[in-house]
Amino acid sequence: MIKCIAIDDEPLALKKLVTYIKKIPYLELVAQCHSAIEAQRILQDQEVDAIFLDINMPDLNGMDFAKSMKPDHSKGPLMVFTTAYSEYAIEGYKANAVGYLLKPYGFDEFEAAALKVKEIMDIRQQVVTEVSTDSSDDVIYVKSDYKIVRIAIDNIRYIEAMSEYLKISCDDKEKSVIVLLSMKKIEEHLPSSKFMRIHRSFIINLNKISEVKKNHVVMEGDTSLPIGDNYKDVFMNYLNKKILTK
Repeated sequence: MIKCIAIDDEPLALKKLVTYIKKIPYLELVAQCHSAIEAQRILQDQEVDAIFLDINMPDLNGMDFAKSMKPDHSKGPLMVFTTAYSEYAIEGYKANAVGYLLKPYGFDEFEAAALKVKEIMDIRQQVVTEVSTDSSDDVIYVKSDYKIVRIAIDNIRYIEAMSEYLKISCDDKEKSVIVLLSMKKIEEHLPSSKFMRIHRSFIINLNKISEVKKNHVVMEGDTSLPIGDNYKDVFMNYLNKKILTK
């Protein structure tokens, strides 16, 4: 399901937008807002995939709201503008909108915009396939440099986040594999018994640790990685259970 928010300061326009969203089986409405400021508060706690929003709104207009979100097609919520003013079309696409609905728009036009959102979301989902169900040979497949690369989970040393990309360091590969993917997404495909996030930018294979020095973990291959303050307690609890004592 594609989680989305509807934003419009006009009650009737918002009601129409909500009705159309509920008619699309692959859209899930998580909130309806009468202002962009209200939406900003919701987005602090709620992750969404798409936002359908009006442009002319008081306090914070839809265009400025979209630009503040820095939307793009590789990550973050996809923007579909709804407005009664055609002159905003060019500015809308400069803001990386994936759709532009001119009021009064009908359901067919809305469905076409929703389908475009779905197509882009499908492309994002294709970056990583499901982990193999064969427990003796767990693998993931990632798209990297126009190729699909097979990675054996046990060969992963660590994963580093670099903006919207990840760098996957593996025992059996000379170079790290660079993929367009989020830390959250790849964590879903890694067994928690073997992997742990020790920093907002690093996930490590617990079986590849060589040493732990103060606030750093030294991995096999002599790579030193920092331990973040927000992750230190969980990591040290794991480590203390493994330390042999008298």
